[in-house]
Amino acid sequence: MVSLHIDTARTWRGGQNQALLTVLGLRALGHRAVLVAHPDGELRRRAAEGPDLIPLAPRAEADFATAWRLARVFKDVRPAVVHAHDPHGVAVAALALSFQRVTPAPALVASRRVDFLLKHNTFSRWKHRQVRLFICASEAIRQLLLGQGVSEARCVTVHEGIDLDHVAAREPRSLHEEFWLPRGAPVVLNVAALTAHKGQRYFIDAAARALRQLPDARFVILGEGELRSSLERQTRELGLERHVLLPGFRPDVLSLLKTCDVFVMSSVMEGLGTSLLDAMACAKPLVATRVGGIPEVVVEGETGLLVPPRDGDALARAILALLTDEPLARQVASAGYERVRRRFSAERMVLETLEVYQRVLGC
Repeated sequence: MVSLHIDTARTWRGGQNQALLTVLGLRALGHRAVLVAHPDGELRRRAAEGPDLIPLAPRAEADFATAWRLARVFKDVRPAVVHAHDPHGVAVAALALSFQRVTPAPALVASRRVDFLLKHNTFSRWKHRQVRLFICASEAIRQLLLGQGVSEARCVTVHEGIDLDHVAAREPRSLHEEFWLPRGAPVVLNVAALTAHKGQRYFIDAAARALRQLPDARFVILGEGELRSSLERQTRELGLERHVLLPGFRPDVLSLLKTCDVFVMSSVMEGLGTSLLDAMACAKPLVATRVGGIPEVVVEGETGLLVPPRDGDALARAILALLTDEPLARQVASAGYERVRRRFSAERMVLETLEVYQRVLGC
């Protein structure tokens, strides 16, 4: 099977990692998978050069010139399936399909990885009608689409996965040494883009509360985004400059994750949360919010602790529980590792995605 994959993002987040894992997994199974990625993006850099890597990205959602160039790519590659991995990818693929006249036309499928509502302007309604099937990263997202009127036949859940061998192969890198933290200080880690739906403001609020009981603890937020200045201001206003660090985006995040004491996902909205899967694969005890697809990953009290969103007090109590109860921390870390190993591998995700393609094509 020949498939063509489109991701237009310049940044590197969970969605770009899933796109790359899908492409590499399909190739490992003997299928041709062509990747269209942003010319200056991190995805293109990590995918390396090759005949099946095409640098292309729209400058806006409705970029007709880029769509025309993509239509020519369709004509040359003749994919059976076009898989759009992000919203702008859906737009440019839908436009390209309307321009080209290849018969049979490739089937357009689209990943949905965040639990945001579909837009309902005229162009968005049109582009979503071109999608043969939505691949939802969690059952929570599938239910959201169903609630918006997308039919059962056009939605399927394929939980995201991670490359367990890649995680295992990463050498640990000490957070204490990297950021000059006090020897022996417990370290609580958050990894996410600095955006409102990731809820880092509540993570910082929880830090202020937890530090009353564990004044030596340190809280590290790895990621970059538009809320940096706001989060830095909150940290200053709470007098936490020595205890809360925002080092920015780190390509070695897996190595650093391996040396934290507790991992926290503070999101107020979340499709699934592949950072949680990474933490579980590193056998780290974790706290997460009870939103979106997170409860499909974290079993409360068994593989981690779940708290309500936007609740710094509950977040602090859960963090303290794991930092002060070593048997509990070991128990949830071990159970989390076993769960991710059994149910959230990249290999399983790729095989289920391939089944979706075959279903769309009537194979």
